[in-house]
Amino acid sequence: MKPDSAPQTLLDTVDADTMLREVQDWAAINTGTANIEGLAKMAGVLADAFSALPGDVELVDPATVTAISAEGREFEKPHGQHMVLRVRPQAQRRFVLTGHMDTVFPADHPFQEVTWLDDETLNGPGTADMKGGLNVILHALKTFEGMEGADRVGYDVMINADEETGSLASRGLIEELARGKYAALTYEPSALPDGTLAHARGGTGNYSITITGRSAHAGRNPHDGRNAIVAASDLVLRIKALEAGDITVNPAKIEGGAANNVVPDLAILRFNIRPQSTDAMHRFDGELDAILRLIETEHEVGVHRHGGVTRPPKPVDDKAQRLFDLVKACGAELGQTIGWKPTGGVCDGNNIAATGVPVVDTMGVRGGAIHSPDEFMIVPSLRERAALSALVLSKLSTGEYL
Repeated sequence: MKPDSAPQTLLDTVDADTMLREVQDWAAINTGTANIEGLAKMAGVLADAFSALPGDVELVDPATVTAISAEGREFEKPHGQHMVLRVRPQAQRRFVLTGHMDTVFPADHPFQEVTWLDDETLNGPGTADMKGGLNVILHALKTFEGMEGADRVGYDVMINADEETGSLASRGLIEELARGKYAALTYEPSALPDGTLAHARGGTGNYSITITGRSAHAGRNPHDGRNAIVAASDLVLRIKALEAGDITVNPAKIEGGAANNVVPDLAILRFNIRPQSTDAMHRFDGELDAILRLIETEHEVGVHRHGGVTRPPKPVDDKAQRLFDLVKACGAELGQTIGWKPTGGVCDGNNIAATGVPVVDTMGVRGGAIHSPDEFMIVPSLRERAALSALVLSKLSTGEYL
C-alpha cells in the first residue's frame, strides 16, 4: 500500500469488527494494578496477539518497588510482568510505541462489565484507558506492515503492568527502550472526546516521610517525649510554603499517633508535588532535604524519606512540535480534525520525553470519564486512530519530518 493511498482505502484496511471484539474481550479481564493473576492472564493474551507481527515477544519481570507501610516499615510491592515486542532491531531508524495493561479497578470493584450506552459508545473498565489504546497499537502496526517503507524501519512495543501507580516497576524499561528512537507514540486516550491530544504536561512526585519520635506519658512526663505528630505537622506547613507558580504541593495524609494520653512516637506524612518545569522539580528536592534536616534538629526526631519524582515535566520542544504537526496533517488526510491542549495529567510520555525523544502520548481511542465507572470509548475511533497511527508511522518511515 502506498503511503499516499486514498484515506478511505487506508481506513478500509483496518479490521474494525475484530478490533471491537478484541477490546470487549480484553476489557472483560480484570487488570487492576494489584491483580497479579489478572495481569498475567492479560499479558499472555497480549503476547499471543502481538506475535502476529514480525518480531520477538518477551514478558519482562518488573523492577523491584518498595513502599512504606502504615507502621513505617519499608516493604516490597508485587507487580505484573511487562510485554515487549521488538521488530527489526537492527534497523537504522526505529520507533517506540507504549501502552499499559493495568487499570485502576481492583478485582473486587463493582465496575467489571462492558455495556453499550448507544450505537457508538461502549462503557467498560479500561475500554478507553487503555485496552482500546492497546488494540489501536496492534492494528495500526498490522496496517503499517503492509505499507511502503515499513521494512526499512524497526520498532519496539512496550506494554507495562503498573502505569496507573506511576510505572515504578517499568520506568527503567521505558527509558531503556526509548533512548535513541526517532520518535515515540503512547496510547493514552485522547484528552477530550473529540480527539484532542494532550500537549505539554507537568510532572509528578510522591513522597512518604517517616518520622520517629519518643513516646512518653502525656500527663506525667510529656517533656520526655518527642511528638512525631507535631513534627509531621510542622513539616506539612513548611513544604506547603514551597508552593510557587511553577509547582504545587499537596499534603495528602498523616498516619500514626497513639492514645490521647501517650506522646506519639510515629508519624508518616504522604504528599504529592506537581512541578511544571525541571527547575521547579530540582529546586523542591533540594529545599525538601534542608527542611527535613531542620525538622530532625528542632524536634529531635528521626526522619526517613521515601519516594520522589516519578514523572518529570514534559515540555514540548521544536522536534516534538513537529511530531504533533505531522499527526495533525495525517489526521487531516483522513478527515480527522486534530488539535491539542496542555494538561496537568501525567503518563509514560513524560518519562519518554525526558530521554530527549519526541513523543505524542494520547494516540489512543476517543473516550472519557476514565478512572470512573462511567468510563466510555467511542467505538468508531478504534478504526480512526489505527489508521491515523499507521499513516503517521508510514510518513516517519519514508521522510525527514523531525
